[in-house]
Amino acid sequence: MSPALPPDDRVLAVRRAIGENIRDARKAAHLTQEALAHQAGLSRHGLNRIEQGHSATLVDSLVRIADVLQIPLADLARERAPAKD
Repeated sequence: MSPALPPDDRVLAVRRAIGENIRDARKAAHLTQEALAHQAGLSRHGLNRIEQGHSATLVDSLVRIADVLQIPLADLARERAPAKD
């Protein structure tokens, strides 16, 4: 088995977008990181790393987060337009 490749720029950008989408939906639902993490079966630290785009996450975790937030999973995976300089 070959070693995993480090994430490229696109992967990192998608991680950041997913994290931002989770954070925006969490805030819209008036939930703290602690509350969302608890309800989704995650640690607050783990959720924070996902929201910051510093951690790859399992689809299972994304499904649980979407379920707690009562939004479609696709909303979490929605990519954002690149920032303009």
